[in-house]
Amino acid sequence: MKANELRELTRAEEEVMQVLWKLEQAFVKDTLEYFPDPRPAYNTVSTIIRILEEKGFVDHRAFGKSHQYFPIVSKSAYSKFQLKNLATGYFSGSFKSLLSFMAEEENLSLRDIEELKKIVNKQKKKS
Repeated sequence: MKANELRELTRAEEEVMQVLWKLEQAFVKDTLEYFPDPRPAYNTVSTIIRILEEKGFVDHRAFGKSHQYFPIVSKSAYSKFQLKNLATGYFSGSFKSLLSFMAEEENLSLRDIEELKKIVNKQKKKS
């Protein structure tokens, strides 16, 4: 799935995806162990996973009547998609404005700023 084909996930869908990204493959019962108490119902998680499959985020392998699910959209790809949406929706598509906002709001340390400079310089060399 291409980044421009991705759709935003609901909070519940994203929570399930976080577990699947962590586990890389799992049966529904396996995913339940990663939710804090009170855990969602088995049927709720099963339904969310089937929705994620319909949306193209997850696929499965059948083992008899059981299904083992695995992500087909990487966490990195979805993160890029969300970051782009954030920049577009709140910062007129400007990553510079987004980064400036984050730097000001988070009161970055000098060390953090130096790390960001290194990342920017590395990207400049690639171009």
